Amino acid sequence: MSTPVDDPLSRERSHLSASRSALRAMREDVEALDITDVTANWVNAEVLAHQIEERVKALADLSDTPLFFGRLDYLHAPGAAEAEGAEGERFYIGRRHVHDAGGDPMVIDWRAPVSQPFYRASKKDPMAVALRRRFGYTGGDLTAYEDEHLSDPAEAVRTSKLLQQEIERPRVGPMRDIVATIQPEQDEIVRSGLSGTVCVQGGPGTGKTAVGLHRVAYLLYAHRERLARTGTLVIGPNRSFLHYIEQVLPALGELAVQQATVEDLVAHVEIKGTDDATAAVVKGDARMARVLRRALYSHVTMPTEPVVVVRGSRRWRVAAYELEEIVRELLDRDIRYGAAREALPQRIAHAVLVQMERSGEAPDDRVQDAVARNSAVKAAVKAVWPAVDPAKLVLRLLSDPDFLAGHAAGILDEEEQKAVLWTKPARSVKSAKWSAADAVLIDEATDLIQRTHSLGHVVLDEAQDLSPMQYRAVGRRCTTGSATVLGDLAQGTTPWATRGWEEALAHLGKPEAVIEELTAGFRVPTDVITYASRLLPHIAPGLTPVVSIRENPGHFEVRPVAGTTDVVDACRASLRHEGSTGLIAADARVPELAAALTEAGIPYLGPGEETTQETRLTLVPASLAKGLEYDYVVLDEPQAVVDGEPDERTGLRRLYVALTRAVSGLTVTHAAPLPPQLA
Repeated sequence: MSTPVDDPLSRERSHLSASRSALRAMREDVEALDITDVTANWVNAEVLAHQIEERVKALADLSDTPLFFGRLDYLHAPGAAEAEGAEGERFYIGRRHVHDAGGDPMVIDWRAPVSQPFYRASKKDPMAVALRRRFGYTGGDLTAYEDEHLSDPAEAVRTSKLLQQEIERPRVGPMRDIVATIQPEQDEIVRSGLSGTVCVQGGPGTGKTAVGLHRVAYLLYAHRERLARTGTLVIGPNRSFLHYIEQVLPALGELAVQQATVEDLVAHVEIKGTDDATAAVVKGDARMARVLRRALYSHVTMPTEPVVVVRGSRRWRVAAYELEEIVRELLDRDIRYGAAREALPQRIAHAVLVQMERSGEAPDDRVQDAVARNSAVKAAVKAVWPAVDPAKLVLRLLSDPDFLAGHAAGILDEEEQKAVLWTKPARSVKSAKWSAADAVLIDEATDLIQRTHSLGHVVLDEAQDLSPMQYRAVGRRCTTGSATVLGDLAQGTTPWATRGWEEALAHLGKPEAVIEELTAGFRVPTDVITYASRLLPHIAPGLTPVVSIRENPGHFEVRPVAGTTDVVDACRASLRHEGSTGLIAADARVPELAAALTEAGIPYLGPGEETTQETRLTLVPASLAKGLEYDYVVLDEPQAVVDGEPDERTGLRRLYVALTRAVSGLTVTHAAPLPPQLA
């Protein structure tokens, strides 16, 4: 039986088909551009060709991704004039803008002002919207729709079934965007201005990572020219995490955002060593910045001899007291060490030029530059303000007890100094067994010498695990820009974990940042988050527990087991469901579980490897679980996860992370007794 042509679903499918054709035409128009006659040289041609290539990529039509996911119909009433949309207009809301051959929009970008009511409008404030329609998809096929008549007071407020289905849709592969499910409180953060820094405290499943990524996409839409000049950067905790999130922005048509870890930012030396917890905490303390500054500027010495410049038959003498005045003035200006060192020869040369002018000569800038390059001036600068290599500076601090003591006096006590000193001093920068914390110190020293390039906007995810010195390293990358800081204090699993966001933002250099809290849980089922929240009084007593808005309570089971065979059986049971499964275990137990899975013939992946329909199980060490999510999780031996950390609070926080990775179901398996905090 044929579908009537006036069937709403049929009409929407026709619009989807027409929109896909229009997008394809837009892409073909870009591909057909001939730039042979519009470029002055090969450099311009290369740049333009690259821009065209990026534009073609941005216009890709992903067959399994809905081109639009909603529709707004504005009121046919006088009050509609107050809205962004014109009276009576209809807009389809999607991931990117699509127009027809005449330039009329067929799909409106979700970031456009006219799209905002799709996320914000409600019965209380319809924002001049008569109807909001959500679409349901199976793969790339439009299969359902759902209407809300916001202007009809008689229609009851109800939870969107399609919204719930989209949130609960099984996850296989990398992280996907949440553009169709953004909630009003999330939308406020996403659309906040570029000039301000925002810190988002969000418990598991509140969507803070997705909010941060969508904020980048929004800012690139609203401030494209500015951010194209200044750049954007997403910073994640590790490579596995970055691999997991890397497809979100391209799916929204944004291809120009860099991604990195903090270790990538400070990669001045090769990391070959590790610190114990005590040393790492001291090295990560913000007081180390003062120690480094003292050590660096100790190289500046006051001149005791004059500088004599010979030019032709004349000798020009700059007295020692005058040189000292120049050096003190540069120190008082508090500019970078390297910039001051570069300015010093010019200042000395200027003093010589003043003498030349008094004697009746008329020197110009070329003479001043020549004097600044004079061998006597160069020798004076080298003696007074020598060049300093940042890695060598840190090497000496960590190797020489007297040098460290001299510059850490009154800042670090004797025990702290002893903690950071290497037991076996390295001979050179290349042979040193640098740790990750050492690299951050070198980055600080590098910035003291030469200013770090600042970006327009930086997103810092899983920020709760950063040390104060790491915050400073990130802050240097956005001194003239803004930041979006994302994290959860309850998930801080390093010995130096953030104690409060105000303190962290001060280290970042953004004390004026607005702190927002997300408490509505979209990812973790009710029964799972309720169980995990038993740990909150022990790990972060001041935080508001996450409240799941999911109507489906999810599958939850605590299962005593006899050994790894039973854990493998639990994985088999989870794999019977559609979607991905994560087996999370204490790091020390991973080899044993890997052997058991192999023996049972169950293929599995490591964190960061992309799941497929054929291989949907990932074996995850607890230390790498943060930020990841799976439809079903089997958590092996909670007490072993706790015991794998240096102290109980950190262990319980690690357990909290592991318990909250599930989207649809969690099975906790244990042979040993559970931690008493879960009772």
